Amino acid sequence: MKTLYLGASVVLAAALTACGGDSNEPDTAVDGAVRTPDSVALSYVSRYSTGSFDASAAEIPAYDAGSQRLFVVNAEQGELDVLDLSDPENPVKIDAISAAGIAAGAEVNSVATSHGLVAVAIEADPKTDNGFVALYKASDLTLLGSQQVGAQPDMVAFTPDGTRVLTANEGEPSDDYQTDPDGSISIVDFSDPANPVVITAGFDAFDAATLRDRGVRIYGPNASVSQDLEPEYIAISADSQTAWVTLQENNALAKVDILAGEVTDILPLGEIDRGVVAMDFSDEDGGVINITTHAGVMGLYLPDAIHAYQANGATYLVTANEGDARAWGEDNEGYWNEDLKVNSTECGDASLGFVEELRVKHLVHADGFERRCGDDMPPQLLALAEGALLDPDVFGYCGAAAGDPGDCRDDELLGRLNITWVQGYKTDDNGKPLLFNDAGDQDDDGNRLMYDTLYSYGGRSFSIWGEDGKQVFDSGDMIEQFLASDGCWLGQNRDVACRDFFNAGHDEINAMDSRSDAKGPEPEGLTIGAIGNKTFLFLGLERMGGVLVYDITDPAAPIYQDYFNSRNYWGGGGDSEDIEDLIDDGLIAESQIGTIAGDLGPEGLVFIPATDSPSGEALLVVGHEVSGTTAVYQVESVFSEE
Repeated sequence: MKTLYLGASVVLAAALTACGGDSNEPDTAVDGAVRTPDSVALSYVSRYSTGSFDASAAEIPAYDAGSQRLFVVNAEQGELDVLDLSDPENPVKIDAISAAGIAAGAEVNSVATSHGLVAVAIEADPKTDNGFVALYKASDLTLLGSQQVGAQPDMVAFTPDGTRVLTANEGEPSDDYQTDPDGSISIVDFSDPANPVVITAGFDAFDAATLRDRGVRIYGPNASVSQDLEPEYIAISADSQTAWVTLQENNALAKVDILAGEVTDILPLGEIDRGVVAMDFSDEDGGVINITTHAGVMGLYLPDAIHAYQANGATYLVTANEGDARAWGEDNEGYWNEDLKVNSTECGDASLGFVEELRVKHLVHADGFERRCGDDMPPQLLALAEGALLDPDVFGYCGAAAGDPGDCRDDELLGRLNITWVQGYKTDDNGKPLLFNDAGDQDDDGNRLMYDTLYSYGGRSFSIWGEDGKQVFDSGDMIEQFLASDGCWLGQNRDVACRDFFNAGHDEINAMDSRSDAKGPEPEGLTIGAIGNKTFLFLGLERMGGVLVYDITDPAAPIYQDYFNSRNYWGGGGDSEDIEDLIDDGLIAESQIGTIAGDLGPEGLVFIPATDSPSGEALLVVGHEVSGTTAVYQVESVFSEE
């Protein structure tokens, strides 16, 4: 029975009509074994609201079955909220764990649970200092021990056997780019919680030139390999011996030998050819959905979340290909030097930041780079050349000619697309930029870069990889095509057509197509759950919102199951507007965002199997950083008639 791109209500109706099955049958058989469903669907159960909007007040959730407690990262308060989930229809906050007890000014970044223990990743103040990992008892929140790890531990995970805790120490630079700590992965043995043992695996053994030749993005100004690589998210093998860590901005994975405490390889992930795999390129193309292809554009996967699972005796990795740009110093007037005007000979202070993102229309304007000084022109780019051109052999289809970008700059074509300027221009064998004159001829005395490739951010997809980093599956344009389809619906009642708010932002109302120029729906967070003999992926879309569900039992052929988006307020017509403006104008109370708007900006997800669930039914819990809400969904199993 084909259910591709159908909403859950349609999936359930079709299943019941065709098979005579009952979606409310118990998930367990008479002998207590978990039954394998034909398919699954999500339904709304409840939400807990912090009453805070766009403050990262509900980010990463984790669940402890023994105490029936949820632990949710509340970055706004620098705490870990503790929710009683014994009644899933009424989650209640009962306590909080403050990072201040570990270090003054610190804040919680991530949380994980295992065997009645809670591990918390804690960022120091300033974030460039070494952070901490702390271990608590889930049942009474007793602090069992803590230990210093690397700078900015952004994610924490237990090994499946519960013997170790790993942290991905992102090591981002300070916003003014004056301090740039090393990225690393810490492995903490909490066998004796009062005296934890830490091994930190770094990247000093890797050579920048070798990594670049293999396709790893090493590009931070004056950064060493260790400073440039920024660990983001961790997946761990079932035998607890190997970890894979996303290096998001570097478009790669780090492979870690947990027992040896060392990084054994850096695995480049490659790109998506947007001349073959379609996407919507513009937010200013007449308010229409235009999923198409453009030659010469490549999408960088740049994954955020990653999880590992077993299939056919092998380990597979699933990534959410969100995309992310380095943008340090973007709010620093000294970096842009906003007092400088078009005719200035300088364009800000390059030592005070690094912003790699730029629209195509500004990159290849005939008047060059200085026209954007004091606005959005990175001084590092102006230091390379005075302007840029598009290679007519590649971009001739949109009118590019020698020295002239033609119609490629138009908003409805490539003009609005955000790309990275740090790669894609022609270079010599040593990686030095080749220069061209205004007429488009290669000229050692020229002042223009020549781009034959434009690199955009994010795959707008999820991928499945083998343990060696070889791609087994990528969803390509499936997500955007689904969001544009007649079978996609929004809201708890599934009564709002997705296509009316296609690629909308998570903090906007009356918005349509507003994120197409950037990273589209932005698949960011994910988790995996096994029900019977099947494995399911739950994928959160940060901007568009909602959770996509796929059966990934066969890694090479995932099967769509459902999409559920519990955001309820999308606007009542009129001009696009930020929700923040409605709050500032007193039209919506911030404390009522969860009640009125529902759930905005999914970040972290946790699957609770039926055997661990307070209700005896499989649950999915999702933290929403924009609405400050933690949503609880039931994962409903659909069975055929036996």
